[in-house]
Amino acid sequence: MVNKTLILTEKPSVARNIGEALGHMEKHEGYLENSDYVISWAYGHLFELKAMADYDASKKSWQLDYFPFIPRIFEYKIKEKNKRTDPFIKNQVLILSRLVKRTDIKQIISACDDDREGQIIGDIIFKMLRPSQPVYRLLLNEWTQSAVLRGLNNLRKNEALLDLRDAGISRQWADWVIGINLTAVATIKYASDSQKILKIGRVILPTLKIIYDRDREIETFKARIYYKLKAIFLKDSDAFEGIYFNDHGDKFDKEEDLKLIQETLEKDENLLGRVVEKEIKEQKINPPPLFNLTALQGAITSQNKGWSSKRVLDVAQRLYEKKLITYPRTASIALDESLIEQAKRVLSVHTQGTAYEEQVAFKVTKRIFNQAKVAGHSAIMPTYLKAGKLDSDELIVYFAIKNRFIKQFLPPALYEKTNLVIDLKGHTFKAGGRVCIQKGWQVLDGRGKQDNPMPEVKEGEDLVVRALNTSRHETQPPLAYTEKTLLKTMETCGKNIDLDQDASVLEAVLSGFSIGTAATRADIIEKLVRTGYIHKVQSHLKTTDLGRHLIEIFPVKTLMDLEFTGRLEKRLEDVAKGLVSRQTFLKDIFRYTGQAVDTIKTSDQLIPMKAKPAQQVLGTCPACGGQVVETPKSYSCNQWRQGCKYVIWKNDKFFKQMKKKPTKTMVKSLLKNKRAKVKGFTAKSGNKFDAFVYYELNQETGYYQWRLEF
Repeated sequence: MVNKTLILTEKPSVARNIGEALGHMEKHEGYLENSDYVISWAYGHLFELKAMADYDASKKSWQLDYFPFIPRIFEYKIKEKNKRTDPFIKNQVLILSRLVKRTDIKQIISACDDDREGQIIGDIIFKMLRPSQPVYRLLLNEWTQSAVLRGLNNLRKNEALLDLRDAGISRQWADWVIGINLTAVATIKYASDSQKILKIGRVILPTLKIIYDRDREIETFKARIYYKLKAIFLKDSDAFEGIYFNDHGDKFDKEEDLKLIQETLEKDENLLGRVVEKEIKEQKINPPPLFNLTALQGAITSQNKGWSSKRVLDVAQRLYEKKLITYPRTASIALDESLIEQAKRVLSVHTQGTAYEEQVAFKVTKRIFNQAKVAGHSAIMPTYLKAGKLDSDELIVYFAIKNRFIKQFLPPALYEKTNLVIDLKGHTFKAGGRVCIQKGWQVLDGRGKQDNPMPEVKEGEDLVVRALNTSRHETQPPLAYTEKTLLKTMETCGKNIDLDQDASVLEAVLSGFSIGTAATRADIIEKLVRTGYIHKVQSHLKTTDLGRHLIEIFPVKTLMDLEFTGRLEKRLEDVAKGLVSRQTFLKDIFRYTGQAVDTIKTSDQLIPMKAKPAQQVLGTCPACGGQVVETPKSYSCNQWRQGCKYVIWKNDKFFKQMKKKPTKTMVKSLLKNKRAKVKGFTAKSGNKFDAFVYYELNQETGYYQWRLEF
């Protein structure tokens, strides 16, 4: 019997990539196999933490006395869908279980993503399946053939990554304990709408507080009025603008003072301004640093209408699984120094034959290759593979990453900047402008245009004054957050600065002092929208009434504090580095949760939610006799809190495959007549047809399912 190695990947696409690298793979249900390897996969997490009711069935409905609830031993179950074991996931678990029991499997390799979440995806599977074989770890930043083969020759023992596993487990258990306890107690205490669950979490609340604070800044902002005096100067046929200034600057509180100067100067019909000072400086602009995930999300969402940070992450993940880019969930803005030769090869592949090939020069600088700016994974860069057919979304993200990488090896952009000081009868005006003298890296994004170019003037030269004008201005309130600016604020834990320029804040970010991680921030924003705490107004993120009320009355103020949240994330990084034990971290979390629960219990405030119009009753629930009502996502029984499972989803897959959606009229007919006639179904052939639909209980599964009658 040939001894074989089982490789576990996080997703099927990664399994296919490894299979392509190893070659000669036969396809089976749930795995691939050749003479030396068996490759199977998870679908992200196959197991999840048990719910409170799984530990104690009597605690299915929430009561204040049940909390704080902290399991003595945390237990896992196969991932559920609609509160029942997902049969699709269960089948893959059974396949993996059979594979680890095969006598020809002599060792196992975990090839899940190289981060704390990827570590626990594999480790929890091993905990539940209890393989007897030794387990090794394949740690890769990309899935190209050369990287896979190199990685298989440099495996690590899985036991060497216990600290990373402990960090992942700590994050998972901490979020479960804080989320379950504070969500339940806050919902019981504050939600006046029995259907509304108030989601409370370690990261969601401080992020909401950031947006709330900005909204309040905008609302309470008081504009300051100021004035400027401008002169239009002529040099031959070219006109340019100069601004009056004195020792106090160029913004003035009193309009009459500037009007007096203007009127005095306008009395001279042949008014001339003399250039008393001319300064020309060369301005060198380096390219922005390589992308980390936050910077990539910010760039794409700000330049492409309708994009969300979650969409950017999803597209980047697809490109990663297609072997076209390196690992995208990174906080780093530089490359590990071990990647110098790899980067050189990638640069050659992607610039050969381009119009700017001769300008490209590979170089090794601390700006590009710097271990001090790398935490875990290096910055995002393309691989040496050339992209084949990509969809429109993938093209946008891929070329942004590829061009940002190439820019590092093109010359800097150079500008000639001219500053003039002009005397106008004892009054001083300043003027300035610049011209591009070398596009450099900006050739890749169409920049390098002239910016207010100055005409050629000499020191001591007199200029004609064409006009004088006193203008009124007012200070502007801070801008509402966009996804780009919010992501940056989360990344720097409220310090909205340039990471490339501020080394101390960069060091803090790379050590974990931030709100969430590069991998989770997009999901946090999406969750805030789904829970109804914020909404999008064009590209801006604004708090809703519910979100505002929650921030204003929620009594556990430390959970909204950015420093507190940053310290928690930093402690998780310390667990991953072996500086803090999992037990110490979780002990502190459990104690904090208990104190927070007590604080909420003893508060007496209610969220003054706006009364909602009464929901229209569509009919009597056939499962429990309750009332079926419409919600934003479904037509469901209002006794769902009591365990009724009757629900018809508006995005129901059965209807979706036939290009229809359930309607309110159809649901009413189903509830009244047990069937409804639906017109215009589309068959796979494209033909249209009508049919009666039935929604009936499957006694074996306990779920309702559709049946058609023609």
